[in-house]
Amino acid sequence: MKNLFKIGNTKIFTKTVTQSDIAQFDEGTVHEVYGTFALGRDAEWSSRLFVLEMKEEDEEGIGTFLNIKHHSPALLHQTVTFTATITVLEKNKLDCYVVAKVGDRLIAECETGQKIIKKEKLNLLFESLK
Repeated sequence: MKNLFKIGNTKIFTKTVTQSDIAQFDEGTVHEVYGTFALGRDAEWSSRLFVLEMKEEDEEGIGTFLNIKHHSPALLHQTVTFTATITVLEKNKLDCYVVAKVGDRLIAECETGQKIIKKEKLNLLFESLK
């Protein structure tokens, strides 16, 4: 694992809300707004941007937690800006605080956790669960 970052470093990711991001389940559409589940996916992606630079070829990141506090809806076709800030960086553990906004309007606050682990170890874990 490459030690490239420190606590307080940030990454920014922007996402335009599309039809596939709206709040919907097998039973149909709930609202034509950015679904909390899609928002969580993109919050996790914004913190994974650190992992992509940190991991070695024989390593991979794996999510350890995701907390979302959804404050305001983002509408279809609006652009959401995610700012991920490192809050914990210990050994192979990376936690981030993520803020999602449309312009100046707060959409969500999120916390994410990831660990960087050898691919071989992950594959053994996955195999043991079959």
